[in-house]
This record gives sequence, C-alpha cells and structure tokens, in this order.
Amino acid sequence: MSLELSHIHKSFGDFQALKDINLTVGPHDFVCLLGPSGCGKTTLLRIIAGLLQADGGDLKLDGQDLGQMPPRTRNFGIVFQSYSLFPNMTVRDNIAYGLRIRKEPADRIRQRVDELLQLIRIPTMAEHFPWQLSGGQQQRVALARALAVNPRLILLDEPLSALDARVRNEMRHEIRDVQRRLKIPTIMVTHDQEEALMLADTVVCMNNGTIEQVGSPQTLYREPKTRFVADFIGLSNLLSADWLRAHTPDILNQIPAPAQAPEALLCIRPEHIQVHADAAGPAVIQSITFLGNLCRMTLRWGDRELLAEQHAGTAQREGDRVRLSISPGQGCWVTA
Repeated sequence: MSLELSHIHKSFGDFQALKDINLTVGPHDFVCLLGPSGCGKTTLLRIIAGLLQADGGDLKLDGQDLGQMPPRTRNFGIVFQSYSLFPNMTVRDNIAYGLRIRKEPADRIRQRVDELLQLIRIPTMAEHFPWQLSGGQQQRVALARALAVNPRLILLDEPLSALDARVRNEMRHEIRDVQRRLKIPTIMVTHDQEEALMLADTVVCMNNGTIEQVGSPQTLYREPKTRFVADFIGLSNLLSADWLRAHTPDILNQIPAPAQAPEALLCIRPEHIQVHADAAGPAVIQSITFLGNLCRMTLRWGDRELLAEQHAGTAQREGDRVRLSISPGQGCWVTA
C-alpha cells in the first residue's frame, strides 16, 4: 500500500501554505513531517486526512484518488495533540466508538477492544474514564481508538507535545513498537527533531510550505543538502570556502568546495571537530558545558564561534588555546 502526493498546493488568502508538494509513503513506512511552526506540516496532514481540500494536485492511495473522498470513507486512524477522548465514556467505550459507528457485532467489538487494551498495556483500566488517566495513558487510549477500525493509514498530529519529557520518551517507544508490530503506514507531524530521528524511517523536512529534503534520519543528519536542514536537524558549524581558505586551507584539500556552487557552506557537526591542547593554537575555548556523557565547547577562532563535542572528562579548560582538526571523511557542503 503506497500513498502518493503529486504537486499539492494550498493557499489561505494571499498566504501560500503549501507549494508543489511531492511525496510517496511506502507500505509499512513511518514518516515524520518535521519543521518549525507555520511550515505547512499540519496543513499537509489535514489534506491527507480529508479535513482540508487542496487547491490543486493529486492524492492517491494504491492508485485510488482520494481527492473527493470524504474523511469517514478513507478509513484512516487519526490521533490529535489534544487526544479528543469523550470525557463521559469509559476507556472501553472510547476505543469501541468507531466500531460501533460501523455497526460491528457486539462480540467482535468486545474482542477487538480487549486485544487493543493488551496492546497498549492498560488492560485493567477498561472501565476508567479519561479524567482518571494520566496524560500518557490517555494518549494510549487515543492511539487504540485510531487502531480499532484497522485503518489503512495512521495520522498523528504532534501527539506527544503535551506530555512531560519522561512520559514523552516512553510513548515514543510505545508508538514505534505498535507501528512495527502492526505494519500500518504512519505519518506523524512533529517539530521535535529528536522525536523524528528516533521514530521515523523517513524524515520529510519542511520549511515555508516546501519540502527541503526527504531521506532517512541518518541521511538528513549526515548529509543535509541545505543550510536550513543543517541548522534545524542537530547542531552544525557552517563555514564558507573563503573562511576555510583563510584559516585552515588543508580542510579544502580533504573536502573540496563544489565549483558549481560558490556560495555553498561546509557543514561540520560538533562531534566531528577534534580539540587538541596547543598553547600556540589558533582557537580559544570560550565555554565548556557539561552534558553528562559529553562536554560541549564553544570555541573562538578568528571571527567565528565554533561548537565541538568531546567525551566527558576532557582535560581542557575555559580560556585554553587549542588547535582543531576534522575527523576524516566527515563534513558535507550545503547550499546557502
């Protein structure tokens, strides 16, 4: 089962929310739409769900045109940020809601709800009401309700943003585990890069209504194509060829600047900068932040601040002069 989006665009008055979106979601894929607020990711999810009409373009699932199909007939499972559970219904009744609308037999509904209560690991809470549950438990129920109807596609709209850090991390594992076991293609909206890198098979990085880059989490982190992707996903040092030529030309011998893109910037991740004690070195350590298993250093080299990350226990101190080198084979050029 594959979802295909071709040349999707959407405007609200003079504001162009989506511009020529092209994307394919394969069978069993977990796709994260990642980007800052206002980049168009939720608008795109709502168009896929049928809650918004695109101004143009094609939307197909296994070759079937979804453009004029109402949301209720698409058989998609949707989980919103606010959970949207019915407060006057028990957990069991919330999960069973979609099945009852479809007039499934009572014994089939009971069996399916029991299966899902086991799947989301709260089998003893079937008769509880939403207000008696924690945020994480409510999110589990919302996910189970979406799964109850055996959806062709799961759509998650920032489902974890209201949870505290510990519960959010637990729920990431839960969602990924459920998705892998059931093998239902899933699209999730998030602005949390860590969440996208942890959960997704494919990350779709969006900015200003366009797709900047699509690829695996490893590809977008290690080989960003644009300055926006390099800045938005992880930390990065972005250095021009002119700066490198003036301060450390040997790097240009290792990673030559692309002749066809003179304005390109070299992206070097902090963990790929090696810091060496050297009283005559060209860089100075401005600050060191302890982060448990590593230390993050801010360094001043000429007119630039650079970030480097070293394993905790470094012997360097703030104010030390150092020289820097780049780990072999690391760094890539991005468009400015």
